[in-house]
Amino acid sequence: MNSVGEACTELKREYDQCFNRWFAEKFLKGESSGDPCGQLFKRYQICVQKAIKEKDIPIEGLEFMGPNKGKTENSS
Repeated sequence: MNSVGEACTELKREYDQCFNRWFAEKFLKGESSGDPCGQLFKRYQICVQKAIKEKDIPIEGLEFMGPNKGKTENSS
C-alpha cells in the first residue's frame, strides 16, 4: 500500500520492512527491548504530516496514537 504522500512511499516501505523484520526476528522470540525502527518511523511521520498539509487534508477530530493516547486531562 502506498503512503498518503507519493514522496513518502519509499520511507513507508523502509519502515514496514524494518518493523516486520524486528517483529518476526526479535519481538516474537521475546526480545522486545530497543527501538531499531524509531528513526525511520520519525522520518516517515514527518513526511506524512507534510503531505497532509500540502494536500490540505482535514484532520480535525481524528485521534492519533501517541504518548497521551487514552489519557484525559485529569489522568496522571
